Amino acid sequence: MLFDQRFRKGLFQPVDASSLVVFRIGFGLVMLWEVIRYWRHDWIREYYIEPVFQFKYYGFAWVQPWPGDWMYAHFAVLGICAFFIALGLFYRISTILFLLGFSYVFLLEQANYLNHLYLVIVCAALLCVLPANRYFSLDAKLRPYIAADTVPAWSVWILRAQFEIVLLYAGIVKLNGDWLQLEPLSMWLAKRADFPVLGPLFMQDWSVAVAAYGVILLHLLGAPLLLYRRTRLYVFFAYAAFHTLNHFVFSIGIFPWFTLLGSLMFFDPDWPKQLKSRVLGWLGRSESSAMLSVPEKTTTPVSLPPPVQQRAVIGFAMVWLGVQILLPLRHVLYPGNVSWTEEGHKYAWQMKLRDKKGETRFFVTDPATGRQWEADPLDYLSPRQARKMQVRPDMILQFAHLLAQRWEQRWKIPGVEVRVDSWVSLNGRERAQMIDPNVDLAKRQMSLLPADWILPLRIPLNRRPENYRARYRDLVQAETNE
Repeated sequence: MLFDQRFRKGLFQPVDASSLVVFRIGFGLVMLWEVIRYWRHDWIREYYIEPVFQFKYYGFAWVQPWPGDWMYAHFAVLGICAFFIALGLFYRISTILFLLGFSYVFLLEQANYLNHLYLVIVCAALLCVLPANRYFSLDAKLRPYIAADTVPAWSVWILRAQFEIVLLYAGIVKLNGDWLQLEPLSMWLAKRADFPVLGPLFMQDWSVAVAAYGVILLHLLGAPLLLYRRTRLYVFFAYAAFHTLNHFVFSIGIFPWFTLLGSLMFFDPDWPKQLKSRVLGWLGRSESSAMLSVPEKTTTPVSLPPPVQQRAVIGFAMVWLGVQILLPLRHVLYPGNVSWTEEGHKYAWQMKLRDKKGETRFFVTDPATGRQWEADPLDYLSPRQARKMQVRPDMILQFAHLLAQRWEQRWKIPGVEVRVDSWVSLNGRERAQMIDPNVDLAKRQMSLLPADWILPLRIPLNRRPENYRARYRDLVQAETNE
């Protein structure tokens, strides 16, 4: 009973709202920048308007793009919602609309899946229930009765827990045979041997090993150390260096900055005010305090909300975090290498673990006559869609269904059979057959059960770094000469 009371007091203890406000503003601005990137690169047309077919997630085949150019209007609304979130204006409706609108875009095209897009949805869902507009917001100006400079501690801790889960899994998933043998990192770094200053190191096994094993240690040890005041500042700087280097070496969009924004939540809730005081002290102004040393606890008496509200918050937090912990583990229920089969790969923070190259040929057969045709994916897909589909079994299955449908509609041939000849290389291995060529994929349905038409990967990783490094050096030289 005493522990339960202390636990509840700890969850509902009022803490400074400043860090949550910074996260809200940062989230809104990063999402606004992401929307601008879609406009600037014309990804809206390329991804959602021009393709005649989109690859869908299981259970969401019904999600279709807006007709005509209305997708541009959709992204305009997303940008407005993101800006309003940053301002704290109509915050609740803005976060809900942004969550729904961004999730809709996410579900439109499986070929565009990125872990950080899923993380955006996760954080947007949390912001829908967090009181991030109580302080330093236009809502607080327009409706003074909601204004407060404190928030319940659970609203800070649930974001901390969410990012702790992401960071820990980012290290756990790298405890696999390929990564521990420095692949695919070694191949990727070899391709960037012309990178300023660090480029020559990218060609050395010892430096690649330091990077590969260092990433594991950073996540598995660094993430928990963010929870301790004495170590969090050093770990944060390590993460800042890691993400900054990732940005310039791999160009992975908003993920580095978004993750750093989440890492700021591990500091004391009033760290923005402490930073302001320290800066003023440096400038010889008033207010001076020790940076990041003020305890999180406040002397304000704790007034617990009604029991019903307490149970609702605790229940929500337990269910949410339980799902976030268990969902990434579902790949253990499937046989085989998850980077090969892709079963359980999504929503599991399986980041930067696979380099897959391959070629898949599709053959359509009329069972009545035995006549066979080879279908060209580029007749139906964009080059980007076709490239990604070549190495992803679930997308190959969807495309096989599309071919069967088109053959029946256009040529009036019912019950056509679709088989594939798919050869894929994973992380530098010799190519192996990924899909059973004897299976008629037109008769197989998408399922959450293990797919028996995906052939197991039996080729072990046999690293010959001198070979592929020479090959990539030649490739870089050829591109330079062109």
